[in-house]
Amino acid sequence: MKLFAIIGAVGGLFGVALGAFGAHSLKGTLTASMLDTFETGVRYQMYHSLALLVVAWAVERFGAPLFTVSGWCFVAGIVLFSGSLYILAFTGIRWIGAITPIGGLAFLAGWGMLAYGFWKNL
Repeated sequence: MKLFAIIGAVGGLFGVALGAFGAHSLKGTLTASMLDTFETGVRYQMYHSLALLVVAWAVERFGAPLFTVSGWCFVAGIVLFSGSLYILAFTGIRWIGAITPIGGLAFLAGWGMLAYGFWKNL
């Protein structure tokens, strides 16, 4: 699916940009702990942006609905997991961290659907 390929590529683009921003501009601004939180968000965004490229290929190759579900789980995970970590790092609002595990569950569901999709279609 073209949409997952685009989201994955743009997610990777922003992941690199955010990683560079964090490495070069945030060291003096954020505490070490908050910088680590920010970097965790970037890392997971990058992993799952790449996973979206795999999903795009799988949707194109197999067309199975499981892959589409997997892709949307990865998108939700990036927004909820990485997004909440970015907000936490920049604002220090602690309660936003309660959203992070929901994003983690979305990532797990995405990987589970991807695995099951390959199981059924390979």
